[in-house]
Amino acid sequence: MLQCIFLLSDSGEVMLEKQLTGHRVDRSICSWFSEHLLSQRLDISKLPPVIASPTHYLFQIFRDGITFLACTQVEMPPLMAIEFLSRVADVLKDYLVDLNEDSIKDNFVIVYQLLDEMIDNGFPLTTEPNILREMITPPTMVSKVLSVMTGNSSNVSNTLPGATSSSVPWRTMDLKRSSNEVYVELVEEMDAIISRDGMLVKCEIYGEVQVNSKLSGLPDLTLSFANPSILNDVRFHPCVRFRPWESHQILSFVPPDGLFKLMSYRVNKLKNTPIYVKPQLSSDAGTCRLSVLVGTRNDPGKTIDSIEVNFRLPPCVASADLTSNHGTVNIQADKICSWSIGRIPKDKAPCMSGTLVLDKGLERLHVFPTFHVAFKIMSVALSGLQIDKLDLKNLPNPPHKGFRAVTRAGKYEVRS
Repeated sequence: MLQCIFLLSDSGEVMLEKQLTGHRVDRSICSWFSEHLLSQRLDISKLPPVIASPTHYLFQIFRDGITFLACTQVEMPPLMAIEFLSRVADVLKDYLVDLNEDSIKDNFVIVYQLLDEMIDNGFPLTTEPNILREMITPPTMVSKVLSVMTGNSSNVSNTLPGATSSSVPWRTMDLKRSSNEVYVELVEEMDAIISRDGMLVKCEIYGEVQVNSKLSGLPDLTLSFANPSILNDVRFHPCVRFRPWESHQILSFVPPDGLFKLMSYRVNKLKNTPIYVKPQLSSDAGTCRLSVLVGTRNDPGKTIDSIEVNFRLPPCVASADLTSNHGTVNIQADKICSWSIGRIPKDKAPCMSGTLVLDKGLERLHVFPTFHVAFKIMSVALSGLQIDKLDLKNLPNPPHKGFRAVTRAGKYEVRS
């Protein structure tokens, strides 16, 4: 049971406080959280999601510069708290489009009303965006003008959606569509660490099955995979019936209306990456020669749409002169070097090279940069996961079905 939720800005300011139970949590817990962050000398994005303070258990996630902090004094499943905070962030992103400090302050009333509907007495209640939209109107310019003219700032509907009393509270009742469509997309992120000698230290994929459902009535869907045995750490949307998955690895569900995350998964039995990044550094007499070669390790099936390599120059580097035979190189004032490659040409391997001038008195480079790689591949799921078939029931007409996959880099590091 959560007792309080705080929304903190990037500077640590409490933008919103929502007390959930009769036991009030003092704001001093946010000061303790900020001091703990400073004492650990960690970036907020690297802070553990669960922290034990002297008086409370704290759960936190960091999204788009906003820290979502929840507190409780009683033991509860940490995954449920973290998942709920993630859902709150997703709903606010859906409502406000731009999730930032200004948008939250400008729409404070709506954010507070959403939290009122999403959690009751410390327990999650209504978390589906399509149901929430029937209860609380999203902010628009027209609604803001009307609230100023009429003095009524409430966006809450006077009637409850019919779905709140049905057996499928995530779906609006009596939906009617002029055309029935359903699209399934595999969205994957590859995390990898390559050591200085080119060995693969870590390589795994975090993936999501995202469904965009535009179907009439109360459809019943069944989705199966050709190779579900490769999946680990699966998590499901509440609409998924667990027993068919447990017995036959089949996803059986009545979908919410619109776009939603059906399931998430991990695949960790990977032995290779789709691209290679080979940095070479040699230093002598106060200068360092840098060369970075990028290319495709094997054909992933489709063209790699974009590649970007970023790294921070070591503090001992006074100046740098870097050029590339493909793409553009940009060195910012904070010594962040960004090499935008785009698509890899077929006739040559992109190479960035140049000279780094060290600070006066230094002969050799002793601190070596870490290269962060970003890439995107359309129409390919690098995990190898394949959708076998999608069956639909309780529909008057055959719907249009579409499937797509996309893979991009997550935390992809190459050490030099």
